[in-house]
Amino acid sequence: MNWKNNILSLASCLKSLSIRNRLGDEIEIDSAFTQLKDITTRIREAGKTIYLIGNGASASMASHVAADLATNAHVHTEVFTDLSFITAIANDFSYEDVFAEPLRRRMSDGDMLVAISSSGQSPNVLSASQVAMSLGGHVVTLSAMKHDNSLRSHGSLNFYVPAETYGASETSHAAILHYWVDQMTVQTKQK
Repeated sequence: MNWKNNILSLASCLKSLSIRNRLGDEIEIDSAFTQLKDITTRIREAGKTIYLIGNGASASMASHVAADLATNAHVHTEVFTDLSFITAIANDFSYEDVFAEPLRRRMSDGDMLVAISSSGQSPNVLSASQVAMSLGGHVVTLSAMKHDNSLRSHGSLNFYVPAETYGASETSHAAILHYWVDQMTVQTKQK
């Protein structure tokens, strides 16, 4: 695939963005982003926390977006990327619990979990999203690849792009997350 076709493929993924609620009902894109912005604003005003998780490149994206939200949108964020912490949880519990166990200890009602998984099948991300829901947290998911992936039904807002590769998935997720940050940044600067 040449560069132009690659860009067209990415544009097609982003144009095909699908957002569903927990029941599987499709939500209009601008309405979904408005809901996300409103929830984020309430979290900021209440001094709550947004947790962001993912594996590999999705973990680095979670860390990047957490920094952007904290710096530009004045939201308290947290990621679980400390290697000592991750290996301790994986050793003492299991790798499937590297996100779920810290959430059990830290998350409170009204916090948010942003769960990023290209495949939508990562056991540790799925486990964390279940824990977050059980604790009364808002859950937002980003997934790709198979349209029926498990993560796509775990959040109140489930962002899905029909990307078939990790590169297209991760690039699309980055665009979605940066759009969210930009919406919050504009709102913060208007105050």
